[in-house]
Amino acid sequence: MSTVYVDADACPVKKEIISISKIYDLDVVFVASHAHKKNTPDQGKWVYVDSSKEAADLYIMNHVRAHDVLVTQDIGLASLVLPKKVYAISPRGKAYKEESIVTALDYRYVAAKERRKGNYGKGPKPFTNEDREMFRLQFDKMLSNIAGEM
Repeated sequence: MSTVYVDADACPVKKEIISISKIYDLDVVFVASHAHKKNTPDQGKWVYVDSSKEAADLYIMNHVRAHDVLVTQDIGLASLVLPKKVYAISPRGKAYKEESIVTALDYRYVAAKERRKGNYGKGPKPFTNEDREMFRLQFDKMLSNIAGEM
């Protein structure tokens, strides 16, 4: 049985993850830093890790297994779980794929190089209702495909 892991600190689609995962009877594990601890967390299991930069990533890397699902905005983390046969999707509904992740990492590297030179772009566009709906559609499709494979 697959588990859905969520890189939860800045995830805008937590409620959607819970509602869609219930349809497929999947457990959801939200991984967040202690700095983002909620007094009344959403449903699902919540794991709190150190506030250090990579703590949530390390927890996820050490716990995901083949056929699990990861929801993350972190391209680097997605690139590390894909070889483990983990499905990965962004909160905007973009499924990360092994064949295209290298290009995304290259783009991230070039953007980081430019920022170090003092050249800052506009940053990410605001999260919209269309992004939320795209996530709902793609996440449901992904979970349906996984259920069909099992």
